[in-house]
Amino acid sequence: MTSIRLSAHRSALTAAAVAGALLLSGCGGQDDAEANAGGKSGGTRTVTDAKGTKVKVPSAPRRVVTLSEPTLDAALALGYQPIGATSGRGQQTVSSYLEKKATKAEIVATVAEPDLEKIAKLQPDLILLDETVGSKRVIGKLREIAPAVLTSTLKADWKKALVSTADALNKREKAEKWLEKFEGDVRSTRSALGSNSKAETSVIRWQEGGPSVVGKGKGHVGSTLAALGLTRPKNQQGESLGRSEPVSLEKLDTIDGDWLFFGTLEDAASGKKALKEARKVPNFERLNAVKDDHVAVIEGSAWNSAGGPIAARTVLTDVKRNLAG
Repeated sequence: MTSIRLSAHRSALTAAAVAGALLLSGCGGQDDAEANAGGKSGGTRTVTDAKGTKVKVPSAPRRVVTLSEPTLDAALALGYQPIGATSGRGQQTVSSYLEKKATKAEIVATVAEPDLEKIAKLQPDLILLDETVGSKRVIGKLREIAPAVLTSTLKADWKKALVSTADALNKREKAEKWLEKFEGDVRSTRSALGSNSKAETSVIRWQEGGPSVVGKGKGHVGSTLAALGLTRPKNQQGESLGRSEPVSLEKLDTIDGDWLFFGTLEDAASGKKALKEARKVPNFERLNAVKDDHVAVIEGSAWNSAGGPIAARTVLTDVKRNLAG
């Protein structure tokens, strides 16, 4: 991630934006007052964030800004429509798998850093973020705008991150019901795998003319595949060294498996286009998964995301569609 440079000039602009937001809030008409009342009308509650910091938040937040893929994903799964969000990795909008759901979210940050002025102008009553984004470095500045909750650490289990986000939104019971339904669907899908039970599944992202391994470890991809009883190729076991691990075209055979889940940073349409490109690469057509027509084009933005309930559900859906009998 790029470093965040907050110059004195930028800080002054931020302070002005915050002051302007407060002035707008105080001078707005009845509709503005009601829209921006947030949880104030319903009181406040105190939650403890992922670093042990106690944060006073609205009991019924209405103007929520989410500054990471997992917090946006979780908020949407819990029925919230954030007013501000972070752009997806390598994208100008929110991650493409969330684009149709996040219809009201203005882009106010990148994975590297937030735009504090834009956030202040939205007059949020709650800001959610985690350690997957650079916004964590300026959480003090964010708390000058609105209550900001760090929902999870970098390697936190996505299910725990969902519950933490739900706690901040006062929706824990809904999150627990969501997880109960998901785990039931995992069990039923596992029972339906038939001959693909314990299949070796390779997960790669095609970029810049070559493959990168993704979904290693215990994130939303690795944990879902493991829960389904699916195995991974030797070089896709263990924790990942980063967001992805490039594979040399000279070692293309290491991405082979019974099934190859193939995508890009964007949607399935982008994945189909990339697959045509990959088929022109020497030895790609010799992979067993390719010869057996076991290449599954996936919703890559979800598989490659930092995680969340909707992303995990997408992984489950893609596996079920391709492997279940």
